[in-house]
Amino acid sequence: MFTPLGGHHLFDGDGMIHALTLDVGNKASYSCRYTRTSRLKQEAKLGRPVFPKPIGELHGHSGLARLGLFLARAATGLVDGSQGTGVANAGLVYFNGRLLAMSEDDLPYNVKIKGDGDLETVGRFDFNGELDRPMIAHPKVDPLTGELHALSYHVVNKPHLKYYKFDTCGRKSREVGITLEQPTMVHDFAITEKYVVIPDQQVVFKLSEMIKGRSPWIDVPNCFYFHLCNAWEETSDLGDPIIVVIGSCMNPPDLVFNEHSTDPLRVELSEIRLNMRTGESSCQVIVRGLNLEVGVVNRQLLGKKTRYLYMAIAEPWPKCSGIAKVDLETGSVTKYLYGTGRFGGEPFYVPRLTSSSMGNNGLLLDDDEGYIMGFVRDEREEKSEMVIVDSSSMKQVGSVRLPARVPYGFHGTFISEQDLKEQALS
Repeated sequence: MFTPLGGHHLFDGDGMIHALTLDVGNKASYSCRYTRTSRLKQEAKLGRPVFPKPIGELHGHSGLARLGLFLARAATGLVDGSQGTGVANAGLVYFNGRLLAMSEDDLPYNVKIKGDGDLETVGRFDFNGELDRPMIAHPKVDPLTGELHALSYHVVNKPHLKYYKFDTCGRKSREVGITLEQPTMVHDFAITEKYVVIPDQQVVFKLSEMIKGRSPWIDVPNCFYFHLCNAWEETSDLGDPIIVVIGSCMNPPDLVFNEHSTDPLRVELSEIRLNMRTGESSCQVIVRGLNLEVGVVNRQLLGKKTRYLYMAIAEPWPKCSGIAKVDLETGSVTKYLYGTGRFGGEPFYVPRLTSSSMGNNGLLLDDDEGYIMGFVRDEREEKSEMVIVDSSSMKQVGSVRLPARVPYGFHGTFISEQDLKEQALS
């Protein structure tokens, strides 16, 4: 909402949700609202930025000065950090009748979707007092059980990482502390029918190095998986239980924190195989020469073997120039390109409703029978639209012209009409 006083980073921005409602008769409505976080409401009241930006501003002596000034303001009651300092800008999940907006540094925020498609921030959501520290922006809804699997990490306190889940009534399981020697950034993870797969990677929060303006990471080549697309269980030829994990390996790993890096980005879609009997692992690149990120599958097949992935073509990073459909059996890639001067963000897969071959919830349990949707910005015409692509043919079948610019952002979700009917009242 306000121009940063120090450096700018795309991870630091205030969260804004862009909602497109599609209705019968080719009708559509659009709404964009800031998520009214505690910090945003305080800054709006003061008319200026007062909360420090953790990545763009907390570097060097000036960063220490900004942090000291914020702590002094908090100590004297000029600002209140007790209700969280997060921006709710990274991820969205719909669970148990609530749309939750999330960032790594705070509790989720409950956002109500009104009958006309408009948005209203209800407030921070702690699952009826059961959540007392931040939840990562990529919780997973198990399509079989309806449970929400989640992680929390803490930069200072041990254990640095905890795992837990919520049942379909919102009740929290016991927490499982996961021992990490250092506070690792765990942005994403994966689930299968029996397992939760959690990466322990080289992006480590080294506060002293960050204050000095250095990168918060340790160099372990070919190991940083910022996003995991899917995972499932198999049996090897020898009868060993195998977990297969599909993800995007990013190199250099600190590029997500350094927008001014001159190093070229390389993101390789890869398959990791974990042998649960021998403890051995292997990694194989699936697609070379094409930066593929933020992959999606049919959510009804999350944790099961899928043949197809739908990926954003992250070129030029952090913009995305199109969508790639990857056939995991053949390795073939089919592209849908937005066109010259047109860029988008994360695509989303929406299963096609059909009267045959349905699952229990009325959705076709196939990963090649649906639509890929995503916001696209035409930088020359200064127009934005939602494009709709047939997942089988990868050809555009529709679009919705939007009345306002949709900035390049992060993750989203799709909410069905039935979900909206079951939305919690508060």
